[in-house]
Amino acid sequence: MVRQSDLGAITAAALAAVLLVPMVGPIGCQREETGPPRLRWYVFDEPSGAFAEAARRCSETSGGAYQVVIKPLPADADQQREQLVRRLAARDQDIDIIGMDVIWTAEFARAGWILPWPEGGARQAREGRLQAAVDGASYRGALWAAPFTTNTQLLWYRADRIEHPPETWDQMIELAESLGETGAIQVQGERYEGLTVFFVSLLASAGGQVLTQAGDAPILEPVPTRRALGILRRLADSPASSPGLSNAREDQTRRAFESGKPSFMLNYTYVWPSARTNAPEVARHMAWARWPAVDPGRPSRVTIGGINLGVGAFSRHPDLAFQAAACIAGVDSQRIASARGGLPPTTEALYDDADVRQTFPFADLLRETLTDAVQRPQTPVYSDVSLAISRTLHPLSEIDPERDLGRLRQAVGRALRSEGLL
Repeated sequence: MVRQSDLGAITAAALAAVLLVPMVGPIGCQREETGPPRLRWYVFDEPSGAFAEAARRCSETSGGAYQVVIKPLPADADQQREQLVRRLAARDQDIDIIGMDVIWTAEFARAGWILPWPEGGARQAREGRLQAAVDGASYRGALWAAPFTTNTQLLWYRADRIEHPPETWDQMIELAESLGETGAIQVQGERYEGLTVFFVSLLASAGGQVLTQAGDAPILEPVPTRRALGILRRLADSPASSPGLSNAREDQTRRAFESGKPSFMLNYTYVWPSARTNAPEVARHMAWARWPAVDPGRPSRVTIGGINLGVGAFSRHPDLAFQAAACIAGVDSQRIASARGGLPPTTEALYDDADVRQTFPFADLLRETLTDAVQRPQTPVYSDVSLAISRTLHPLSEIDPERDLGRLRQAVGRALRSEGLL
């Protein structure tokens, strides 16, 4: 249950930050500009031009009210966050709109770096969106960003080798082992965010969760946590495991699958257009299925990703920034981002759109998976919690489910108290 006092304190902090803008030093110094106000949109450097097109279209349809200028951030999410945190901590007035990773919502809201969406705008931003996307843009009952694009992982497999995709992890490991050298399973096992995503998805699929609903203490229920840890260890010990498992990220697994040797891969939807371009012979035999379940009869729940649009708390033009963010996150921009950039939409009805379905022939499966998606732990210290999880579980080949249940609880608890982490 959301406590009104908590929400009020967070909102007051964000609004107070706006009042402090005149005190800003060199980073936010006033610039003389001619023409419509320039709204600076800080977002990762999206290569297809979809974001640039959305900025151009919204600027034009504003009727001269504003002009959106993209300020590209690095492709790496950690580097994006580092740059934004430094600027926002210095009350940078140049940050009007922020392309936010879904895991930043609680941190940025609690710090007073973004503004809560006004009631009318929040209602519009929630309308027709996938609930998991809305949940990822919310914190303590308020909407802090407009859901824009989303993503999640699917199981990709070789249909020329496998007649029916496995329904559970145990089935997949057994099937992969029976295939011999061509049965390799490609997953993300390096000590980074992708390993946390892997574990959270397994844990949720087993019926567990990392934190309490309030996000202030670890839960990590014994039975589902041991089950998730056991799968990680079994996979690491299996001959079907990739030799490079401990150093594997999304792109390493993609390239390995495109080599034609592995039969299974857990990865995001970008691997489909990549295979069609880089490995058409592999793509010709490439099929997709739902992320494997942990236990028969309990559908998997997979971690959701994506980009949401927040408004910087120190913007000189917050009202215009909300207008522009609402336009950029709208249906037309989502359709462009899907068609050009391969970024799945957050508006549920778009999964029936002909253009979107041409980009994502697996649109129904993607929507089904996103409907059941799970959030990563929603806490202002998420980066510390994620680091605690990935450090404890790496390498997967050394996991001991009994021992590491306790170690994981202890590490997450220390992260929540900001103890003992760099």
